[in-house]
Amino acid sequence: MIRNICKLLRIENLFFLAVLLWTMEKWVAVPVLRHIGFPEVLPWWLLLLMIVATVLIAAGGYVINDYFDVKIDRINRPDQLVVTNGISKIQAMRMFQVLTALGVVIGLTAAWMSRSLHLAIVYILTPGLLWFYSASYKRMLLVGNIIIALMAGLVPLTVAMANVAWLNLHYDIVMPYLPFQHDLYAWLGGFALFAFLCTIIREITKDLQDQNGDCELECRTLPICCGCMTTKIVLTLLSLGTMALLCYFQWAVLPFPTGWNSPSVRFLIFGILTPFVCYLALLWAAKIPSDYKSSQGLMKFLMFIGTLYSYIIFRLL
Repeated sequence: MIRNICKLLRIENLFFLAVLLWTMEKWVAVPVLRHIGFPEVLPWWLLLLMIVATVLIAAGGYVINDYFDVKIDRINRPDQLVVTNGISKIQAMRMFQVLTALGVVIGLTAAWMSRSLHLAIVYILTPGLLWFYSASYKRMLLVGNIIIALMAGLVPLTVAMANVAWLNLHYDIVMPYLPFQHDLYAWLGGFALFAFLCTIIREITKDLQDQNGDCELECRTLPICCGCMTTKIVLTLLSLGTMALLCYFQWAVLPFPTGWNSPSVRFLIFGILTPFVCYLALLWAAKIPSDYKSSQGLMKFLMFIGTLYSYIIFRLL
């Protein structure tokens, strides 16, 4: 039973979410605020509330996704089917309700403590989007992919929302000085954009992997509507565009050294650009749906490595 619950909740993904929020706060927001003259302001307990709320809501999203995907998963991944094969649909629905309710309550508590309307809106709207995504949006052309990518991009931005709200609440004497908001949103927005692009690439790649079950249930994913070749071209353009953006930020925007000895440059080349090239090689080498599992897994790994770039900011800023 415990093993089935862990599989249903995607424990490794929830752990990544917690790490992402922690690194965005400690390795990005804190050094950015210190760099412009503010002390570390977001209390540990507020960050903990945000992490717990995000993890619970995401866990509820995984449960409801599997609840609606029983027929598709019987075709695409029968060995990983949990709902109806270890956990009943009634139990899954109750898990979704409990996890989501707890996540929303804790998230709204964090929003109230920081007096952040933006955070409150995020924690209210996200569960609804996850429900409608699982029930219908994921079967629409690109709609589901974009929704999941937007929610992934929101995670770093919630850290900026919380810090700005906390500063406004406790340092109202500096309210006329607004550039700190711009700096926070600029730095964390970069990670949000990276998360958005990598997630949409991964989601479309996953559609390539799952096209047998998706076709059986008349889902309108990009591979089904436009074919595998067109989908590969779209993914290649998205990947090259992401790589170009990363290079632009490194050499034209970020206030870091741009020489070969720079840890920022080396991390970009070997930690991010090289895996992107490997992803494209795996993508074009794939012939049948099951071949896309490696490229989709590599994109998930690349997202994790991209998160660790925050440590470069922590050391260099």
